[in-house]
Amino acid sequence: MNHITTTDLLEHLKWRYATKQFDPSKTISSEIWTALEDALVLSPSSYGLQPWKFLVVTSPEIKEQLKPFSWNQSQVTDCSHYVVFTIKKNLTAEHVDHFIARTAELRKGTVDAMAGYRNLIVSDVVHGARSFNVNDWSTRQVYIALGNFMTSAALLGVDTCPMEGIEPVNYDNLLGLTAKGFTTVVACAAGYRSEEDKYASLAKVRFLKSEVLETL
Repeated sequence: MNHITTTDLLEHLKWRYATKQFDPSKTISSEIWTALEDALVLSPSSYGLQPWKFLVVTSPEIKEQLKPFSWNQSQVTDCSHYVVFTIKKNLTAEHVDHFIARTAELRKGTVDAMAGYRNLIVSDVVHGARSFNVNDWSTRQVYIALGNFMTSAALLGVDTCPMEGIEPVNYDNLLGLTAKGFTTVVACAAGYRSEEDKYASLAKVRFLKSEVLETL
């Protein structure tokens, strides 16, 4: 497998910024979007549990309905694809069993052989100390997926803007998430920057490496 160079990686990360103004006339191609969907699916999570669902909104009507619940930010309606990152609320043993069954299927093993690992996860996430704040734990997992998505998009030349300025409860109601056991955490607009977005040319502000990184 050929890997990108260190120079290419850093150039793409420096190019990326939280896009404030998208060009509504530009749409992400199906080929590129399929790759970004796969990148979302490939996102890592603790235990590999994937306590999430990603809703991809391309409908102009739904985008318009979400905009008032997003501080009326134009990125929601002007982007090509709008991804709502949700978590599965109050993880249960059934979710763990689903994960174990999928693991056995893909790795040509048996569920019985994985009983020890299954019980370990259940004792931690479902019944253990982590169960008292499992939704917070799942939220941290979904932010891993968000970061993976934004980095993958940058490597493919797609602009993104993470959106925390939203009303999760109203998102849940509009998208019918509550009845399905999911809740909104964060969203991310994806598309292509407008030539009129002044933020695209501003210097990226980061602290010195010596201030935020220490080698022990």
